[in-house]
Amino acid sequence: MSASKRDELVQKALGVFYRNGFHAAGMDLLAAETGVSKTSMYKHFRTKEELILAVLRLRDEQFRNWLYRRMDEIGDSPAEKLLGMFDAMGEWFAEKGYRGCMFIKASAEYQDRDDPIHAQSAEHKRLLFNHMRDLAQDAGASEPEKLARQLLLLKEGAIVTAHLGHTDDPASDAKMAASAILKVSGVK
Repeated sequence: MSASKRDELVQKALGVFYRNGFHAAGMDLLAAETGVSKTSMYKHFRTKEELILAVLRLRDEQFRNWLYRRMDEIGDSPAEKLLGMFDAMGEWFAEKGYRGCMFIKASAEYQDRDDPIHAQSAEHKRLLFNHMRDLAQDAGASEPEKLARQLLLLKEGAIVTAHLGHTDDPASDAKMAASAILKVSGVK
C-alpha cells in the first residue's frame, strides 16, 4: 500500500470510528467499510490501536485547522475570535452526521491516562488550551489561563449537549456565558 493509500485508509477509518466508536469498529468492519483488506491494513499498522492513533492525529490536524481558520474569519480582535469559537461550534453541530467529539469518545473508551490513545486525546485538548490561552492573553485578560480553561469548559459542555440534544442551540448558550466571562476577565 502506497503512502497515498495509507492516507486514504486513515481518512476512511476516521469516518468509521466517528460513526461507530473505537471498540465497536473491529477490523472486519473497517475492511468492509474502507475497502482495504485486513492484510493491507496490517502492512501499515501493526495493531488497530496504531491505526486509531493515526486517525486521531489526522482529526486533530483537520479540526484545529478548521476551527482556528473559522475563528479568524469570524472575528477581527482576539476577543471576537474567542467568542467566534462558539459560532464555529454551532456550524459544526449543525452538520449532517454530527456525533460529538472524537477525542472525548476516545478518552472515554481508553480511560487509562497512560494509554497512548487517551494521551493523544488529551494532547488535542492541550493544544486547544494553548491557543485559547494565547488569544486570551492577546485580548488583555487579567488571568489568561483561567479564562482559557473556562471557555474550554463551555466549549466541551456545548459539544456534549449538542450530541445529547438537550437544547436547541447549545453553541449560542455557551457563547452568551462566554461573553459574560470575558467581561469579568477584563476583556472588552
